[in-house]
Formats: sequence, structure tokens, C-alpha cells
Amino acid sequence: MGQVIERRNLHPKNIDTLDQPSLEKQLDGGVHAMLIKEIAKKNRELRHMRGEDLQGLDLEELQKLEKIIEGSLHRLVEEKGGKIINEIDALKIKGEQLVEENQRLKQQVMSLLAGQGHLLEPGLSSDSLGTNISSMGSVDPRQDCDSSYYDVIVLGTGLKECILSGLFSVDGLKVLHMDRNDYYGGESTSLNLNQLWKRFRGSDTPPESLGASKEYNVDMIPKFIIANGGLVRVLIHTDVTKYLHFKAVDGSFVYNKGKIYKVPATDVEALKSPLMGLFEKRRARKFFIFVQDYEENDPKSHEGLDLTKVTAREVISKYGLEDDTIDFIGHALALHLDDSYLDQPALDFVKRMKLYADSLARFQGGSPYIYPLYGLAELPQSFARLSAVYGGTYMLNKPECKVEFDESGKAIGVTSEGETAKCKKVVCDPSYLPNKVKNVGKVARAICIMSHPIPLTSDSHSAQVILPQKQLGRKSDMYLFCCSYAHNVAPQGKYIAFVSAEVETDNPELELKPGIDLLGPIDEIFYETYDRYVPTNTMEDDNCFISTSYDATTHFETTVQDVIAIYGEITGKI
Repeated sequence: MGQVIERRNLHPKNIDTLDQPSLEKQLDGGVHAMLIKEIAKKNRELRHMRGEDLQGLDLEELQKLEKIIEGSLHRLVEEKGGKIINEIDALKIKGEQLVEENQRLKQQVMSLLAGQGHLLEPGLSSDSLGTNISSMGSVDPRQDCDSSYYDVIVLGTGLKECILSGLFSVDGLKVLHMDRNDYYGGESTSLNLNQLWKRFRGSDTPPESLGASKEYNVDMIPKFIIANGGLVRVLIHTDVTKYLHFKAVDGSFVYNKGKIYKVPATDVEALKSPLMGLFEKRRARKFFIFVQDYEENDPKSHEGLDLTKVTAREVISKYGLEDDTIDFIGHALALHLDDSYLDQPALDFVKRMKLYADSLARFQGGSPYIYPLYGLAELPQSFARLSAVYGGTYMLNKPECKVEFDESGKAIGVTSEGETAKCKKVVCDPSYLPNKVKNVGKVARAICIMSHPIPLTSDSHSAQVILPQKQLGRKSDMYLFCCSYAHNVAPQGKYIAFVSAEVETDNPELELKPGIDLLGPIDEIFYETYDRYVPTNTMEDDNCFISTSYDATTHFETTVQDVIAIYGEITGKI
């Protein structure tokens, strides 16, 4: 048997198979080697995509790697965009459901109040009820004594009036706030596209190409908020910020000799600015350093100047600045409306410049301004909410609000629809007491819908451009204001631009042309003019505190000054 096996092994067909692994083992070993090689290759490609070990790649390999990464990023962006759109759609549906639920709850509350014998105050709409419900839990003791007597009655729900109403309520005053309209905001309201079309074109059917009406929030009094200014201090003081969301404005620009330039606000920016020549930059830098270092309580920083006595013109002349430089400093930085500031004490001028620089540094953005998402109509509504939380009562849609006076000429109450609410003081906008105000001019405004940002503003989705008076041969400045879908005031890809100016001729539309020409192509344009009033009464004599009309500026500083003045007169606080 052993011999047979030995002869088989020595047969020529079997000699090659002696001492060799089986075919199965050979195949296993080959696959294993291939997998190791493939894993090493994939690890190397992964390191390359992470940006590692790129030194050994030639140009062709780098380009191939770039295409692979670009393709991956494109698919990633598409997937991410799809998910974002789905989330937005879901939020819109949820928002509509919440609105329906809110209306249902309001109806339930009204039914409940009616069933318990509570009567709504005359003229109180369901919207007003929603605002006022929060104050029902804690009634001011004074209301138990005389529910129709108030410390202050505020007429009109413009921004100024709503801020004051909120401040008074926070201070513990009993406030009744009334408006002849059935909406908040008064002259400073925001309109959707249908409302805008109805107001200016007489119909509520705008072109479908402009997008959905509800995605528009077009301010009738467009203004940005300076980030470190008075309005922000009021927002923080009252904690109204919890009702609002803000976003920084992209850019602040100035018009000079036919072109638009970024506003330089510091000594470093002055050296880089194309607005000035080399020698003028050095002079401007010295002036900016003086302003930045100036401290009112530190005489060492005054450089021998008493800014309460010397004029702005005298301070500027010390540094030998040119007229064009003075233009953008006075109007785009200090935000003066005209050149009258030059002959006034320089302290306010310097403080305004410092405010601009401090505001620019606060958010480290491209401008010193912020702006609320969904437009300025959110501001009066938020202050109205604040007032209600602190016991304020709101009545919308109250026609013919008539201020009542006693024999000595002092305001004692307000009558509407045959009912009179008594008070100590009345606060209102000029339209409620036309015999106690005077016309001081007109404001012209163009409202433009566009499909692009303002040219030469670095593609800013939001921006302010100031056109100083001398650059246009005018007596006062012109203002450009632009915001867009980035602040949720227009559909994707749409921009809302405004051109505003004090009227100086009999042709307001022609006056606005220099500003409109800077906007580029315009989809739609609307023109508006309104009268500007200031009070003529003596507040202490008649207890009537009347706000001034909104000016042409695209910032809130003059607005807040008026609010603080009225608040101080009534409360004795600053």
C-alpha cells in the first residue's frame, strides 16, 4: 500500500502540487492582500480630503481631489437646503395653526367674560382684549376707587406714544391708551404688499411676480436703531427686548462727489478711506484720536478746548479739515440734519461722534445700526404689550377721541362715542390736537421695491446712505434706507429701499431724483409726502403733551430725544 502511494506522489501530474497550499487558501490569501491594499488607498484618499499629506500630489491629482470635494459639498448644500425648506414650511403651518388657536382662545375668553357678567370696555376689539388680558390678574388699587380716572391718557399708537405708554406703566402710573385706528403703529406702521397696493394704487391685487403679500413688511416711517443710542437704552431698561429679535445692519455709507463710500468712523478707517487724500487723512486721523480720547470729566483730554463754549466750527478749524471731510463727519457720523450745528457749542457734536464709534464697536459689524426682524411695527406692539403687562388698558378703533378741558384750559379727560374717561394728563400725536400745533414743513419719501441691493454698497442686504446737503446743493440732507429678506421684510431676493428728504421746492418727486438715481433698476415705486408738525402749546399750562412729527432721517435719535423730553416733563425723571 505504501508503495502505491509513493508512486502516485511521484507521478508527473502530481509533482507540482507537493508542499503547496490548497487553492482555497491561495484565494483567501489573495483577497486579504487586495483588501489591505484597498483600505490603505481609501485611508490615503480620506487624509487628502481632510487636507492632510497633500505635499506628494501633483497638479492633476490636486484638481481631481478638488472636483471630488466640490461635488460632495454641492450635494451637501442641496440636502441641507431641502431640509431647511421643509423646516420653514413646517413652521409656517405651525404658525397658521397657532393663529387659529389664538383666535379660538380669544373667543372662549370673551364668552367666559360675558357669562360671568364682565363687560368689555366700549371700543375694545378682540385684538385689544388679547393685549389687555394679562393685566386682569393684578388690578391697580386706584382702579377700584374710580375705574374711569387715569394718570395719563395716551392718544395714538405710533412708536413715540407706545414707548411713553410702556414707560409710564412701568413707573406705576395708571394708563389708558386709545387709537382711532383698528391697528397698532399709527403713522409708523408696517404694511404688507396688499395693504401697500391699496394705499397707493387703490386696489389690493399687486402683480404675482412680486411674491406673497404676507412676506412684505414695508415701514411707513423707515428708521434704523443706533446700537448704543437712546432707544436701545429704553429697550434694555424696560426689558422689551424679550419680545423682539434684532439683526445688525450691513453697511453705513455717505455720498460724495457722485459716488458712494463707506463711512470711516475711527482713526484707522480714516487712513484707509478713499474719501480723503494723503495729507487730509493725517489731519482727520488726529481729529478722530482727539474725539476718541475725549472724556468730559477729564480736562487732560480736552487739549485746552472748552467744548461748552467753543463752536464745532472752531474745533474743526483747529485741525484744518477740508469741506468734504467736514461734510461726512457732521452728517454721516454726528448725524446732524443740516449745517446749523457748526455754530453751536461743540460738546454735542463730539458726543454724537463718540456715540457712532461706540455703536459701531458694539456689534463689530459694518455699521452702527440694528433693525428688528419683521420691520418696525414690532416696536410699538412690543411696548403696547409691556404697558398691558403693567396694568395699562388699550382701546383700538375709538373714533373721534376728543380732549376735554376745564375752565382754566387744562385737559381733564377724553370723550369717545359719548363716554368720557378722566385723567390728569394727555399725551398724543399732532393729529389729535390740530389747534395746538403748527406746520414746519413736509417730508417727501419714495418707497421702492427692487430685486438687488443698492449699487456700490458692497452688496449689503441692509444699508443707510446719507447724502449731505452740500453735495446736492440743498438746505438739508437726503437719506437712503434699504432692507431686504435678510430682515424678513420682503420675499427671498427682494429689497425695499426708501429715499427721504425734507421738501424744499414745489416738486417733491423731482427733489428725490438724485437719491432714486443711485438705486439702479426699480421694480415698483410709490411716492408719499406728509406734513411735519411741532407743538405750540405750553405743556404745564394745559397738561397736553404733544409729540413732534417724524422727520426725514433714517435713524431714531431725534425720535428718542422727543420721547425722553415728554417723559421727563411728566415724571420729572431723565
